[in-house]
Amino acid sequence: MAVKIRLARHGKKGYAFYHIVAADSRAPRDGKFIE
Repeated sequence: MAVKIRLARHGKKGYAFYHIVAADSRAPRDGKFIE
């Protein structure tokens, strides 16, 4: 399992904000994350 630090998108269209998460590189951007 390759873990990457990435940004998970939240909010609505035009008002997006991002959380920094550690996730499996194969998981979708807004999918399950580890931490």
